[in-house]
Amino acid sequence: MTTAAAASPTARMKNPAVVLPDAMQGVRTIYQAVYQGGVDPKILELVHLRASQINGCSACVFAGVQGSRKHGETDERLHAVAAWREAPFFTDGERAALALTEAATRIADRSGKAVPDDLWNAAADHFDEEQLSAIILMIGLTNLFNRINTTIEEPAGTTW
Repeated sequence: MTTAAAASPTARMKNPAVVLPDAMQGVRTIYQAVYQGGVDPKILELVHLRASQINGCSACVFAGVQGSRKHGETDERLHAVAAWREAPFFTDGERAALALTEAATRIADRSGKAVPDDLWNAAADHFDEEQLSAIILMIGLTNLFNRINTTIEEPAGTTW
């Protein structure tokens, strides 16, 4: 019987966005635009949290829970994000954003379109183009940081 290695308390290296300050400035600029896109910050944080759960990024899951709480999210809803389809706590708009998040994050798991038309249409029924842009950018940025953090083994709770 083998035991799994314990998670490292320190990352392999500094976060590349910190090592390359111009990169961090670019990311900050995009995040500012995302939060000015007219989407409820709670939805943006749910999107971030769900993508991070899918990608197994402990640092981003931790940050997603903290960000969600900062915007007034409840523990009840946070505990149910991974099972949002079966949970009664989410609005139709939140469900559309979470479905879009899952499809755009799991693009390699699909045959055909990464985001099927019915899923896209459901999201477009709840969000205008500016809001969809903010959600899509949040999904993309989250996936970027999930990949960076899992590669460098960024531990949960890290602050830069």
